[in-house]
Amino acid sequence: MDTNRKLTISTVFTSFFTFQLLFHFISYWFSAKVSPSFNSLSFEKKIEWNSRVVSTCHSLVVGVLGLYIFLFDEATIADPLWGDSSLVKVNIAISSGYLISDLLILILYWKVIGDKYFIIHHCTALYAYFFVLKDGVLAYVGNFRLLAEFSSPFVNQRWFFEALKYPKFSKANVINGILMTVVFFIVRIAVLPPFYGFIYSVLGTEAYVRLGFLLQCSWISTCVVLDVMNVMWMIKITKGCIKVISLIRQEKAKNSVQNGKLD
Repeated sequence: MDTNRKLTISTVFTSFFTFQLLFHFISYWFSAKVSPSFNSLSFEKKIEWNSRVVSTCHSLVVGVLGLYIFLFDEATIADPLWGDSSLVKVNIAISSGYLISDLLILILYWKVIGDKYFIIHHCTALYAYFFVLKDGVLAYVGNFRLLAEFSSPFVNQRWFFEALKYPKFSKANVINGILMTVVFFIVRIAVLPPFYGFIYSVLGTEAYVRLGFLLQCSWISTCVVLDVMNVMWMIKITKGCIKVISLIRQEKAKNSVQNGKLD
């Protein structure tokens, strides 16, 4: 077994056990310190809270590292299909460890946080990452997909506010909601035209043909599955954002009428 393979496997295992430790122990301690209201949450709420803390930590780590790779990694920039980068493998190995850890948590606490779409998402991503880690191909593409994780902290923060019973129209909640919608759109939806444009541009090239039929189908099919879910989630988020903005306007109009009567 070569050094790169050992590094990849050890990173996956380290990531898995780190996120398990974070879920089962560190999040309980840290959350109670940061938010005293955490202790008053139900068992079910605490499970989902810890799951989202882990999700946020994972997103920040792989998102920041992924952005650095996207901007500065020479190997993958020079050859998006075959450029082999140890740093990309580390980032994808970290994410793979998290996905396996989260799958285990979803199964263990299925009645609390089980979600079939998350199972499909995690399994699809793991299948795609397997080829990157095993063969060192499509590293640029795999890392590019990780940039979508920048939206997760805002999605999780929305849930935290809801669990802590923050008013829907509170300044913090509204700002986070707007940022969540904008960032989700930028990193998961706005990137779709250029991404699929890139796929179209490499179809039939020598580098693409060298991938072979299995990798070609796996690359495109996994991206389509993940992006269909991204579009579904974007529609749901947009509807929620429009609803909140509409309610805020109604509330302002109501207050204006009341103030007019008082005057």
